Amino acid sequence: MDLIYGIKDKPKFGKLVLFALQQLLAIMAATIAVPAIIGHGLSASAAMFGAGAGTIVYLLFTKSSSPVFLGSSFAFIGSMFSAFSGAATLGLAEATGFWGLIIGALMAGLVYVIIALVVKFCGVKWIDKLMPPVIIGPTVAIIGLSLSPNAIGDLMKSSVEGGSTYVALICGLFTLLITMVSSTYGKKIGKLIPFILGILAGYILASIFALIGYACDNPELIIINYSAFKDCGFFTLPKFTFLLGGKEGLEGINGKYILTLFTAYVPVAFVVFAEHLADHKNLSTIVGTNLLEEPGLTRTLLGDGIGSIVGSFFGGCPNTTYGESIGCVAITRNASTLSIWGCAFICIIFSMIAPIVCFLETIPSCVMGGVCVALYGFIAVSGFKMFQKVDLNKNRNLFVASVIFITGVGGMVVSIGAVQIRTVACSLILGIITNIILSNEKDEEPAAEAQE
Repeated sequence: MDLIYGIKDKPKFGKLVLFALQQLLAIMAATIAVPAIIGHGLSASAAMFGAGAGTIVYLLFTKSSSPVFLGSSFAFIGSMFSAFSGAATLGLAEATGFWGLIIGALMAGLVYVIIALVVKFCGVKWIDKLMPPVIIGPTVAIIGLSLSPNAIGDLMKSSVEGGSTYVALICGLFTLLITMVSSTYGKKIGKLIPFILGILAGYILASIFALIGYACDNPELIIINYSAFKDCGFFTLPKFTFLLGGKEGLEGINGKYILTLFTAYVPVAFVVFAEHLADHKNLSTIVGTNLLEEPGLTRTLLGDGIGSIVGSFFGGCPNTTYGESIGCVAITRNASTLSIWGCAFICIIFSMIAPIVCFLETIPSCVMGGVCVALYGFIAVSGFKMFQKVDLNKNRNLFVASVIFITGVGGMVVSIGAVQIRTVACSLILGIITNIILSNEKDEEPAAEAQE
């Protein structure tokens, strides 16, 4: 892919701010969704702060050579629930659950550190043999395809009860249209910020419908919820996880609870490692640099693992490299890591400015759904491109790709006790096993050549 801005390029300050804001809008919906799902007092502003801080750690470890943002990981949602339910089962205070989030993330981060040390001494060639293009390509495609139900669900969802699905769909498709037109036909800066233009256009259209709905007393036209602006003030201090835990929570930790956290977090960390590989393989294809060699898988793993620990300390949510961020790089062809630095700092600053946090929280689901149709689609297409040169006439390759696609598109999820192996990980693991079982396939000569 021909990049407009390479990894080390330095856009002018004005453009840099816009690029950073665009990255923020791309990752925001998912980042603040995790604390909303978990509840227990976890806040969107703290998750934003944690994501920004975690991304800075990642950029430092990778020497500013990997243009991707780290946001709240959905893979650890079950683990985070276990941190609170485990504390309740053992008769511990809820405050202990907040420290459980931090300790669990520390355990998961240490798994990344251990794998990074293995890679440091053993190299990455074994990974290329274990996961060739016929495995990584379909797996990357599944990352995008597995997210497609979320995009379509949001595309047709009102953020207000009683809002019309059709109005939401119109606003979502309008957002997608403006995003596509800006990216394809935009001039200069417009071509580089299609998501900002798309989201703003969708937000304005939704607001117009809302004004008409209020004027005509028609609730079906109101799909945007402005309640977050009520009494929002100006400055807000995020509810950091370590503050919510306090001394009371720290004193309640015991050996049984530590074991509960270990079984909830560590197995998931090994699963998320597979997604880490797929994401960086995909990003390598987009930026034209093998990130597993430069800055190296050791550095990306350390950045991701330590970044998750830092993110959880502030926001409670372990972080992970975001497909939305990678999709943003692919569509805009802007791989400058300065954009990611800017996004991280803006994320931290915005987390303490209440009106901005409120604005981000009021972006309608359908508007974000329209953007995600493009983002997730680009991830899927990137995966297809990665294995387009694979010979699918060979049964081995055909079966490997088939297993990955069917289990991935089918949404296979396996639960083993408190551990949930999610769709992408299931597909990747089964693909690897299939590839190993069929590794002894011999190349057969064509019949015509055999007769000669």
